[in-house]
Amino acid sequence: MARKSIPWSGLAIVFAASLAGGWLLSSQSRRAPYHAQRHHRGPVALQSPIATAAPTPSQMPSPSASLATAPASKTPEATSSPATPRGSGAKLAIIIDDCGQWLDTERALIDLPIALTVSIMPNAPYKDTIAQRASAAGQGVMLHLPMEPLSGDAGTGAITTSMDDSTIEAQVRDDLKDVPLARGVNNHEGSKATADARVMHDVAEVLAEQRVYFVDSRTTAATQAAHETAALGVPTASRNVFLDNVADVASVEAALEHAADVAQTKGSAIAIGHPKAATLAALRAEIPALEREGVTFVLAQDLVQ
Repeated sequence: MARKSIPWSGLAIVFAASLAGGWLLSSQSRRAPYHAQRHHRGPVALQSPIATAAPTPSQMPSPSASLATAPASKTPEATSSPATPRGSGAKLAIIIDDCGQWLDTERALIDLPIALTVSIMPNAPYKDTIAQRASAAGQGVMLHLPMEPLSGDAGTGAITTSMDDSTIEAQVRDDLKDVPLARGVNNHEGSKATADARVMHDVAEVLAEQRVYFVDSRTTAATQAAHETAALGVPTASRNVFLDNVADVASVEAALEHAADVAQTKGSAIAIGHPKAATLAALRAEIPALEREGVTFVLAQDLVQ
C-alpha cells in the first residue's frame, strides 16, 4: 500500500492559527484587570477636595515636612479655609472722642463701613459739621462732656467739684444744647469729678431729664459715674478698652484685637479711640478680619442698659 504524503503546508496553517488564538486569549486575560481598575478608580479621581475631611492637628505635617513635600502649586480649595468665628453675638462699639476739631480725619472715620459713634466736644469749631455728617451717615452722636481731672484743665464747659448742684445741672444742660444731635454722653477727662458721687448724681439727674444715655469712659478706677446714672434709670454702659493710648498703628491694631476678645468673652465691648491717623489706619486694616471672625460693629447706644 502506498504511503500518502503529509500535507505540511496545511499543518503549518493550523499551527499558526492556534498560536494566534492562544495569544489573543492571553492578552484579554491580562488586560481585563486594568480595564476593571480604571472603571473602579474613575469616580474617586473626580471627588472634590472640599469633600475630603480636614486632617486633625496630629495628622498635620511639621512645618519642615510641609516645606519639603509641598507641591509647587495648589488648588484654591487646598490653600484657603474660612476663618473661625470668635463667637456668636460678639458686639463691638467704637466711640471716637474729642470730635469737632479735625475735619478730615473725623470725616474719614465716619465714612468707614462700620457702625461707630462720634463724641463731640462742646464749643469745638466743627461740632455742627461733624454732628450733621455723622447723623446723615447713620452713625451715633454723643456729647463729650468735659469733667474735672485730678490734674490739669478739662477745658470750656467743664463740670468741676467746686460747683454747687444747680451750677452743675445748668452746665450740663448748656453743654447738651451745644451738641443738639447728641443722643448720649460720655465724660472727657473727669478722673476727679467722676469719683465724686454728689457731682455724678447731679449730672445723672439732667441726663435722666433729657432722656439721653451715658457711657462711663472710666478715666479712674474710683469712678462713681455708672453707679449714679444707672441708679436714676439712665441707660448706662462702661468703656472696656482704650485704643490709642499709644498712637502707632501696630499698638492700635493690638488694642482692637483685645477689644474683640473682650466682646467674645462678655458678648459685647466698648472701645474708645480718638481722631488720630494711626487709629484710622488701624481700623481700616482690622475691620475686614474682625468681621470675618464674627465681630459685629454696633453703635454705643446699642450696648447701654
